[in-house]
Amino acid sequence: MTYVFQFGIVLDNLHLLLEGAWLTIRLAATAMLLGLILAVVCAYLRTAGARSVRALVAAYVEAIRNTPFLVQLYIVFFSLPAIGIRFDANQAALAAMVVNLGAYATEIVRAGVQSVPAGQIEVGLALGLKRLQIYRLIVLFPAVKAVFPALASQFILVMLASSVVSVISAEELTAVTDTIVARNFRSFEFYFVITGIYLALSLGFQALFAAVDHALFARWADRA
Repeated sequence: MTYVFQFGIVLDNLHLLLEGAWLTIRLAATAMLLGLILAVVCAYLRTAGARSVRALVAAYVEAIRNTPFLVQLYIVFFSLPAIGIRFDANQAALAAMVVNLGAYATEIVRAGVQSVPAGQIEVGLALGLKRLQIYRLIVLFPAVKAVFPALASQFILVMLASSVVSVISAEELTAVTDTIVARNFRSFEFYFVITGIYLALSLGFQALFAAVDHALFARWADRA
């Protein structure tokens, strides 16, 4: 093998890789937050909304879960401008990630809602609480607690899938790396290094979610 490894050039461009990694973190974290909010709302509408609303939410979930994320990204970035809705690359990346995560997380949260014992809901009804109050005060917390590991896994998958948004030149880690490699052709070194960066990000998010799980749910279970 005659290939000469030159990791020094990676160090010369490390600041660019870190900037790309920071945008990846920001995109993923924002998508996680907004996607979870969207999922909570859609899960409520799918379980307690009017029949027409439930049908619309179900159609959204099935459409997103059964089409490629790349196609969804292209629709947001290339197709929506035809009807006057325009995003820059980073905004389109975030919008597509939120819509995609929202659909998957909706089904996860809905499974958690369905795991809540019916007796707890009946208690809320007996107390005269409205359906939304029951969902917010009685159902939501134990539902999220039940499915939090699945949600955390889905969040990490979305963070890793953010590499796809490089195709529309959103300046996240993979897009930055592609630009650097196009200038110096040291593909092995750079892609090897960003593999390690993605691995570190995944492990970091896992540790964060484990801490959240312990802080919110494990202590709550001890008190129960």
